[in-house]
Amino acid sequence: MLVLLGFAMIAVFMVLIMTKKLTPVLALIIVPTVFGLFAGAGLGIGDMVMDSMKSMTSTAALLMFAIIYFGLMIDVGLFDPLVKFILRKLGNDPAKVVLGTAILAAAVSLDGDGSTTFILTTAAMLPVYLRLKMSPVVLTCVAGLANGTMNILPWGGPTARAATALHLDVNDVFVPMVPSLIVGLIVVLVFAWLLGLQERNRLRTTAPEIWGDVADPSDAFDGGTGRGDSVAAGSGSGSGSGFGAGRFNFGRNGSSSTSGKPGAGGGSGVAVLEDPATLVDDHDTAMADTALDPNRTTLRPKLFWFNLGLTVAVMVVLVANIVPLPFVFMVGSAIALLVNFPKVKDQGAQLIAHAPSIVAVVSMVMAAAVLTGVLNGTGMVKAMSEWLVQIIPAEMGPFMAVITGLLSIPMTFFMSNDAFYFGVLPVLSETAAHYGVDAVDMARASITGQPFHLQSPLVPAILLLVSLAKVDLGDHHKKVLWRTAVISVVMLAVGVLTGAIGIG
Repeated sequence: MLVLLGFAMIAVFMVLIMTKKLTPVLALIIVPTVFGLFAGAGLGIGDMVMDSMKSMTSTAALLMFAIIYFGLMIDVGLFDPLVKFILRKLGNDPAKVVLGTAILAAAVSLDGDGSTTFILTTAAMLPVYLRLKMSPVVLTCVAGLANGTMNILPWGGPTARAATALHLDVNDVFVPMVPSLIVGLIVVLVFAWLLGLQERNRLRTTAPEIWGDVADPSDAFDGGTGRGDSVAAGSGSGSGSGFGAGRFNFGRNGSSSTSGKPGAGGGSGVAVLEDPATLVDDHDTAMADTALDPNRTTLRPKLFWFNLGLTVAVMVVLVANIVPLPFVFMVGSAIALLVNFPKVKDQGAQLIAHAPSIVAVVSMVMAAAVLTGVLNGTGMVKAMSEWLVQIIPAEMGPFMAVITGLLSIPMTFFMSNDAFYFGVLPVLSETAAHYGVDAVDMARASITGQPFHLQSPLVPAILLLVSLAKVDLGDHHKKVLWRTAVISVVMLAVGVLTGAIGIG
């Protein structure tokens, strides 16, 4: 019964958020509560949830102050030069922008912290996506793919958990999986390029009156969708007048404005727009009324080097892991607020400005405690894992490592890494030992599901990503889940082919 209720609860939850019948926060609260009561939790369900919530408080604090810190750094202009540099290098070609997003996310993921990766990637790339009218869902998808693949790094967490659970050396688990990691990253880049090409085509077809005879979207700047769901139709100042080029600027809420200017054409009305160099040179005008408005009152150009130094110091302390991460961002936010906004009134205004993002993320983290609390408290997780072990036929025993790799894809999505690696993996490994499958093979196979795991609503970092990009979690899942499943299977296959994952 617990097995059926567990899988049914997860299925109902996923259907509700992907069909947008409920917001993720409501689904995380209502669905587990109903199923928990059916499972016989009774009034004890409150204690289950509170016990789970205690483990979430540090994560909520980390996300809250990380949003404040990096939101503040965006406001004071720390990332403006980076956005200009990216625009200069990538131009306005959607394919290059998406590929650049994947490379940036993979590089930043080297620090092993998903929240930091998503904050920095979103801060740098979201303004570019909005300016080129690209869908932010593509940004979250690519960032999720890159970070999930890099999550098997020894300092990322899952590999260390697998090694600890099976009493292995972490290097013995990770090093043979390097070829799988490299191939996984190649697949990520391929997906990123294909998504970029899709964006090219979408931008060409959603506003043909803007594209006109433009053959390649990389040669023009369109007036298509803002955040992927609103179309802004624009044109020049009139047909036959020689005013053919319209510029579209999207503000914080996706609203658009147009302004005509003389074009090079002779009255066709085709909106052939700036080349990449002009886009960079005309950056200030194009960013008006956006989060990177060059005339915003929060800019602190004289404090640029201080803010850069402070951010580097915060990142160094994060990577060194010498102080709890929530406290690092607490202190960093306090220093940044005090130096950049010495007046109490301005400090309060900054906190209020970022309150919507904070509420969205923290509420989702706290709501996730209901799901994890019910799964663990009612015994659903344990029952589900034991059932999976029992249904594996004896003749499949020698393939336990491969089976474990495949099981890690859905199981790490539905439960925390701790629950899987410390609860399920030892049971699977003990079973595999009877068929001659080594524990190290089981550990290596178990980490191949991490690209899929990172997209779980139980992972606070992914909630942060979709909140910062203002993307619906269901929309993100529709685009990212099957791609991460492919990457996980490819990494598993490469592990088997290279001998890193053995067969008994």
